[in-house]
Amino acid sequence: MMVNNIDDILEKALVREPLTRQEAYTLYDSAPLQLLCSVADTLRRSVVKDPTVVTWQIDRNVNITNVCKSGCKFCNFHCKPHQTERAYITTMAEYRTKIEEALSLGADQLLLQGGLHPRLGIDFYERLFTQIKSEYPQLRLNALGAPEVQHIANISGITTQEVLERLRNAGLDTLPGAGAEILSERVRKIISPAKPTAREWVRVMHEAHLQGIPTTATMMYGHVETHHERVDHLIAIRDLQAHKPEGTRGFTAFIPWVFCPKGTQLESEGVAPRFSATEYLRVVAMSRIVLNNIPNIQASWLTVGKDVAEIALNSGANDMGSIMIEENVVSSAGATTRFDAEAMQATIRRAGFTPKLRDQLYNYR
Repeated sequence: MMVNNIDDILEKALVREPLTRQEAYTLYDSAPLQLLCSVADTLRRSVVKDPTVVTWQIDRNVNITNVCKSGCKFCNFHCKPHQTERAYITTMAEYRTKIEEALSLGADQLLLQGGLHPRLGIDFYERLFTQIKSEYPQLRLNALGAPEVQHIANISGITTQEVLERLRNAGLDTLPGAGAEILSERVRKIISPAKPTAREWVRVMHEAHLQGIPTTATMMYGHVETHHERVDHLIAIRDLQAHKPEGTRGFTAFIPWVFCPKGTQLESEGVAPRFSATEYLRVVAMSRIVLNNIPNIQASWLTVGKDVAEIALNSGANDMGSIMIEENVVSSAGATTRFDAEAMQATIRRAGFTPKLRDQLYNYR
């Protein structure tokens, strides 16, 4: 039964009952921010295994290639296949150098992302993952994303289910939530018309869950989407999580982050940045409230800065993500915040929590 009173809706949220779409709209549109953050913090304390702890991670984000045929208007890191003077594919020698440096800094994981290269099919990724795992068996591979999986299937002439199975057998441990942007076909036609659809993103993630592959989910907001499309995105993630097989993790975390415009095609088309600290905190709080079946909400310090991320830890978020030894895509669009391990832990302590280093599955290390 739908309720319309804000207090009644929040009472429903506090017992982790799924909200209707209209109830979530009402909260986003009308609930006072301080009240939303307070309820989100209460929910965080009831969900996480230790409410005094905020988790963080050490990994390295390596781009397999900068060649991508998608041409998303929010990304100025990629190059087109014909731009041979800029194009690269990371070599195994370069992987070894990057991995050795990451391991020396305490990393336990490699985040591998690549884009939609028109000539890199399933055989390439199988060889790459197998080689990395044979040389560094202790390293977890958190690799690609739903759009890459769909693209690999398309150019390899196989199903996305087979792509996932073969990648998992080659060493894939987890699948990042990259490429979700906003799960609205209207929005995607504007900002990433050549990328796989929202429906395809949802289907690939469901297939990963059916195979027992843990994933994350993301949302890039602050460009052309409406507030209600943000809510719709959260509900799509929640409903997908509700269909994961019993005993599997499905989505381990949700990460909302803010569109960074510098140098992007969207900026040249007049799409101005729509970031404000209060709006980000509303998004974080709503994420905790709507996503009643996802345990971890990450604060996106890279795109909002340390101070706002610190406040987010008292507004529903319980994780600060990775120190990101390397990150290229968002940084190329103007994100400048940087963390080392000491600064990460100091920020968490300043917010009133105990920092705990974690792995990709949120086990303490």
